Amino acid sequence: MTEYVCSDCGQRHEPGVARWRCDCGAPLEFADTPTGELSEIDRDRGIWAFEDWLAVDQHVTLGEGWTPLVDAPERDVDYKLDWLFPTGSFKDRGAAATISHALEIGVDRVVEDSSGNAGAAIATYAARAGLEAEIFVPADAKPGKLRAIERTGATVRTVDGDRAAVTEACLDAVEDGDAWYASHAWNPAFFEGTSTVAYELAVQRDWSAPDAVVTPLGHGTLFLGAYRGFKRLAATGHIDEMPRLYGVQAAGAAPVVAQRHGEAAAAGENNLADGIQITAPAQSTAIHEAIEQSGGDALAVDADTTQAEYDRLHRNGFYTEPTCAVAPAAMDELRARGAIAPDEDVVVALTGSGLKT
Repeated sequence: MTEYVCSDCGQRHEPGVARWRCDCGAPLEFADTPTGELSEIDRDRGIWAFEDWLAVDQHVTLGEGWTPLVDAPERDVDYKLDWLFPTGSFKDRGAAATISHALEIGVDRVVEDSSGNAGAAIATYAARAGLEAEIFVPADAKPGKLRAIERTGATVRTVDGDRAAVTEACLDAVEDGDAWYASHAWNPAFFEGTSTVAYELAVQRDWSAPDAVVTPLGHGTLFLGAYRGFKRLAATGHIDEMPRLYGVQAAGAAPVVAQRHGEAAAAGENNLADGIQITAPAQSTAIHEAIEQSGGDALAVDADTTQAEYDRLHRNGFYTEPTCAVAPAAMDELRARGAIAPDEDVVVALTGSGLKT
């Protein structure tokens, strides 16, 4: 089993129930990630078709992966339909890898904090694996998402306050108990799972990368997974170069935008995008590195722009949740500022199902 390594100080750690970050407080990564020749791809195995490139072995699956890549002429992009998963969001990529890793290290109880989608994914895959789960959620979380968690048999803890208060309550439980923190923001196995979005796109596009990829950006779970996946593909010669990565945040909860472009660029309000109300992303340093290394950027969109795009998505047959709409909503600004040229090849990730909202 591969060790963890600190993303900041480089200290190595053995995986274990109590280990979820470095002693210095920084996030952990897997020390060694296998990369070989991806020659035989068995799509029937879902994301585990790429097991030889993952630092986690398959232990639990619900058939997650290989979401469609479809043309969206109304936006002149391709949509990666990453809401078409067992629990209705891309978080199943990370949950399958994270719960598989939990089984590898002998965990029997997991905890997670989430606005809904990650909690539903972790709870569902924990149930599949026979593990106990406790999920901390905001008191104002969408009822459909809460029901999805509760129906798995997981314990749901509602927390008053903002998203940071939910994380704090969850971490108190981690420190006080014997549960493993199956965090979509911190756990390195989660990002191993989300890296498969890049591998799938490369295969679906006949081993080529688009010019740009646009995703919603909260904790950066899909954004960083895509970066790490494309980075490995480029380093091993499976694609010619990495695409530019653009992360789209909710106005008023856009710390990455604020740091790059000032508070004015991040100002406003967008509670409609409830899935990315993250004011202090755990992987902030890694997010900025991914933007710089890929030549991309981060920008924020407000509630009115998100609502208009949400309506447009549904009118065109894409039954997503509101948070999904921030990514295609950013296309007008990205093209207006010249970040994405009219003739460039763009993939936009749609990340959560409208059925839960």
